[in-house]
Amino acid sequence: MTDHRLKVLFLCTGNSCRSQMAEGWARHLKGAAIEPYSAGIEVHGLDPRAVRVMAEAGVDISGQRSKHVSELLDVPFDGVVTVCASARESCPAFTGKAKVIHRDFDDPPRLARAARTEDEALTHYRRVRDEIRAFVLALPEALNRGPKP
Repeated sequence: MTDHRLKVLFLCTGNSCRSQMAEGWARHLKGAAIEPYSAGIEVHGLDPRAVRVMAEAGVDISGQRSKHVSELLDVPFDGVVTVCASARESCPAFTGKAKVIHRDFDDPPRLARAARTEDEALTHYRRVRDEIRAFVLALPEALNRGPKP
C-alpha cells in the first residue's frame, strides 16, 4: 500500500518552537493528508513552553525532537514551509518538486523574555500556537496557491 500523503517540512531557525508546533498541528489536524516533518537551520532543543501550550490544546509534541535540516535533505518533500524570516533567508535548496512557501510567525521565546510572569509568557506562545493552527488548517491548499508575497 502506497502512502499518498504530502510530505511537508516546517522549517525554522532552531526547530524548538514554531516549526515543532506546526508539525504537531499538521499531524493532529491533517494526518490523513500530510506527513509532517520539522527541522531547523540550527538545533536548539524542544521548547518546554511550546510543549505545554500544545498539550493545553490537546496535542502532544513531547515525543518530537529538534532536528537540523541536513538530517532530512534526502526526503522527497512536496512542500517546505519556512515559518520565520531567518529560515526563509537560509533555506537550503531542495531538489525535486518541493514547493517552498513562507509564513512568518512571531517568535514566542523572544516575546516571552519581557514577560513579568509565566502566564504572561505563555500568552505569546498560545497566540502563536493558534495562528499556526489556523495556517495548518489551510494546508495543503496553501501549497497549491504558492508563495505568499
